Amino acid sequence: MTDGRDQAAVRLTRADLDALPNYVPGRSPADLARELGLPEAIKLASNEVPYGPLPGVVDAVAEAVAGVHRYPDMGVVALRQALAERYGVHVDRVATGCGSVALAEHLVRATCLPGDELVYSWRSFEAYPIIAATSGATSVQVPNDAGHGHDLGAMAAAVTDRTRMILVCNPNNPTGTAVRRAELDRFLDAVPDDVLVVIDEAYREFVTDPAVPDGLDYADRPNVAVLRTLSKAWGLAGLRIGFLVAQPQVAAAVRKVVTPFSTSMAAQAGALAALAQADEVRRRCALVVAERERVGEALAKLVPGVPASQANFVWLPLGDRAVEFGKACESRGVIVRPFPGDGVRVTIGTPTENDAFLAAAEAALG
Repeated sequence: MTDGRDQAAVRLTRADLDALPNYVPGRSPADLARELGLPEAIKLASNEVPYGPLPGVVDAVAEAVAGVHRYPDMGVVALRQALAERYGVHVDRVATGCGSVALAEHLVRATCLPGDELVYSWRSFEAYPIIAATSGATSVQVPNDAGHGHDLGAMAAAVTDRTRMILVCNPNNPTGTAVRRAELDRFLDAVPDDVLVVIDEAYREFVTDPAVPDGLDYADRPNVAVLRTLSKAWGLAGLRIGFLVAQPQVAAAVRKVVTPFSTSMAAQAGALAALAQADEVRRRCALVVAERERVGEALAKLVPGVPASQANFVWLPLGDRAVEFGKACESRGVIVRPFPGDGVRVTIGTPTENDAFLAAAEAALG
């Protein structure tokens, strides 16, 4: 027996988790508005699309909510079939989950044993090191190139006989840079057949560069899986729904390890309704892209080396000034996402929101 103080000193969780950074969500705009005494604040930190739910989504979710005393369809049959038809693949190659990040986690669980290696570019999506550590995999972080993008040559060279999976975030979060077809072709040809390459395309719908390939063009390769999300362009961030396309045995392995019933009834209904609004999604993405170009051009006059973005955000390579810049924006009621020591990611909002951000950026950097 131990007394209360001794018991408190006993470690009940893994010591290696102490070294992991916490995933940082966007700050609440309501909290900042209260602090500053403003009627509202602007949140440009979480890569959400600002135009509200797609037509039909709210009604579909409301109807689904009437049945929440029942479990959802664990097989997600209707949604997987709709996704398979939309993207021209067999339904056996589709798996769904609680956002694409959850599917990345399931893929690591399905491929890596403790000590196996997960290779990815850095800086990239901040969840990757958390996913690796909690799965017992060893992170192999390959530094971004001088243009803030993936150095695929160095990533290929980092593969060892312990490498089980490689994550390619395209476009890359948080820098917005994108891998082009020729370099991706060379990379995939160089990777051993027994290493799974996961192309994370959460922002695919915002890509306008014709040289940036659609990851699904590679999905027939036995060792390629493609992640997509409905949280961004499809406006379902609050419902957490993502999907992957892979070879049947890979998709089946993911469905085996996924948390039971994690694709909720409301998420399935909302996703089916959203998928019927492809034309509206394209219209909204075009609005985002137009603003992305305008904001990017304005920022390039303030910050050297702003990379061209293919996502719905822009990257400011501010280095040690990132946190200071983030605080300066918040003082003007605009929430952005600083990455200490690296840079700042700014989501593209409405024209009015973007104007407010640019005014804050000019005050901080001009």
